[in-house]
Amino acid sequence: MPLKKHIGMNDRRQVTTSYWDYFDKIYCISLAQRTDRHAAAKRQFEHVGLTGKVEFIIVDRHPHNRMQGNYESHMACMQKALQAGAETIAIFEDDILFEGFSPTQLKNGIDFLAANPDCDILFFGCLVSGSRKTANNSVRKIKFRCLTHGYALPRRYAEELVKIPWRGIAFDDMLRDLAAGFYAIYPAFAFQSNAASDNDSCRRLERLRRLWGGLLRIQKANEFYHRHKIMVIAVHIVLVLILLKLVLPI
Repeated sequence: MPLKKHIGMNDRRQVTTSYWDYFDKIYCISLAQRTDRHAAAKRQFEHVGLTGKVEFIIVDRHPHNRMQGNYESHMACMQKALQAGAETIAIFEDDILFEGFSPTQLKNGIDFLAANPDCDILFFGCLVSGSRKTANNSVRKIKFRCLTHGYALPRRYAEELVKIPWRGIAFDDMLRDLAAGFYAIYPAFAFQSNAASDNDSCRRLERLRRLWGGLLRIQKANEFYHRHKIMVIAVHIVLVLILLKLVLPI
């Protein structure tokens, strides 16, 4: 067991706390101007046993480019962890929303991260372009698409990422293009909330996401589709055939 401390399973909060203790450093990126999101994130962390375990990295809005500010904030968290000698790192954004959190899922994800040297990043929730099973029922190999509101990574991969300078590409897009050893906990328990974005360039996308029910619903639908793709496609084919039979003359 890779956990640094073991506490009896009869105490959910203590067990959850011990599992999070696997990570040497846990950070949450938060804008100085968004005290509302800072407070909301603290409440979310309380629900999953992270009270007092998360160091908030308070940053100011980037004066020219919000995407660059986000990119540099993630890199700053990794740099800080590396300087502190951390071997395992978890990073959150302050619009984090936990739903369906399971200490067992967290433990299984940690066990996978600890036992698999090809696991570069373990996402607690994200959007994917594809996924497939692993030997661990709680973890899937993914083709990362976007969302970096909650993830964990080992020191060796943080050392690689911090060498990549800002090149005018959003942090999510940079990760997507790496096509590295990315995995995600399934079912996800970390979601991006519907809190208003501070990135003006994302306003239209944010409105579109709200029309579809918000990121939580979109992320769950994305997860369901990629876990049950064959079934979803088969159902649609059957429905189309039924529709054709109804509208076309025999």
